[in-house]
Amino acid sequence: MTTSTQNLVKVVEPATEDVLAELHAADADAADEAVARAKTAFPAWRAVEPASRGAILRAIGDAIEERLEDLARLETRNVGKPIADSRGEVGMVASVFRYYAGAPERLLGDTIPVAGGIDMTFREPMGVVGMIVPWNFPLPIASWKVAPALAAGNTIVLKPAELTPLTALELEKIAVDAGLPEGVLNVVAGPGRIVGERLVEHPDVAKIAFTGSTAVGRRIGELAAQSIKRVTLELGGKSANVVFADADLERAAAAAPLAVFGNAGQDCCARSRILVERTAVDRFLELLEGAVRKLRVGDPLDESTEMGPLISAEQREKVASYLDDEAPVAIRGEAPEGRGFWFPPIVLCPVSNDDRAAREEIFGPVAAVIPFDDEADAIRIANDTIYGLSGSIWTENGARALRVARALETGTISINSNTSVRVSTPFGGFKQSGVGRELGPHALEHYTELKNVFMST
Repeated sequence: MTTSTQNLVKVVEPATEDVLAELHAADADAADEAVARAKTAFPAWRAVEPASRGAILRAIGDAIEERLEDLARLETRNVGKPIADSRGEVGMVASVFRYYAGAPERLLGDTIPVAGGIDMTFREPMGVVGMIVPWNFPLPIASWKVAPALAAGNTIVLKPAELTPLTALELEKIAVDAGLPEGVLNVVAGPGRIVGERLVEHPDVAKIAFTGSTAVGRRIGELAAQSIKRVTLELGGKSANVVFADADLERAAAAAPLAVFGNAGQDCCARSRILVERTAVDRFLELLEGAVRKLRVGDPLDESTEMGPLISAEQREKVASYLDDEAPVAIRGEAPEGRGFWFPPIVLCPVSNDDRAAREEIFGPVAAVIPFDDEADAIRIANDTIYGLSGSIWTENGARALRVARALETGTISINSNTSVRVSTPFGGFKQSGVGRELGPHALEHYTELKNVFMST
């Protein structure tokens, strides 16, 4: 959480409500200056030979790994996530830079048979890329954008969320110390409505890469369209965790809590709609209750903690608005009392897919269990949403698993698993969950322009 007095921003620790840091908020002029630095740095950076560009990315990854513990502690204190989660995420950030260190030498084109000459394609960098990242996974999501953009030869202006700017500022220092030329990566910490909108509207910004809510994504799309600016948008989700009666129910129930309550439910991939075949609902709930009650909610710096607080008092109020006196609370976990933005894990059952808790992205530790009758009913319910980011299918029937996976209108699906993100595979959504893909080899397509060249012979 942040509080602001004029241009001074206080970054607040969610677990204690203490002030963690004070920063001066950037304004539109600061955004303009950062864009100018990035524009000036672009010609020299795109001219760096591929092997050398890759070596710098590899050095950034190595430097992040060397600082893993202090970056993880900073992220935990700033976001409120468990320290074990932060360590894993910072480790992933190092892996992202190392993965894309191999990309500059593999930005391959095609030769296409044509009459009268030779036709070939090239992947060219776009120029200055504006990046706007959220508060729930500040450093990982920044790396998913920064690393492929740098590998492709672009320069960057990165705007972290107001609530969680600290690790992004550290990333800029680490990158420069690792050999990235000045001006190639510029971090500007300021309000989205000022700095973010300025980046979207700036004539010298060629592309915007945004992760955040669908509502803000719509606004960015509208503004970007004025200058035909390229965009990738990774937006909201209301993902379905589909559990068939023939699944390993013990395993599915044991995995379900952290698929929703990880990062206190503040995850666009959260499997917050748990669809359970009607004949298995009672047994699944019995197993799920035991798993939820075992979930350790507490001090994020404690090694045994599995769920920390919400990011802010405002977020806590938003989540609580879904739990009126008529809410069908089936399972309620424990959470600390006192200072900190604590909220217990909650399971609602039974819930209709038409209910508000099933339609809207709560972004908190609230799961809705929705019964279904058969395979067709499960597919219908799972697809009955404006979102299509992630999802899971639990069944011992391999043919059914593949049928349902192909039928779901979702960008990232796991079978007998609740994972969504891997460095080497594409991540992104269908429908109003976004445009474009991050991670894996496909991310580079969104940070380059395809140029076609014909040479007459």
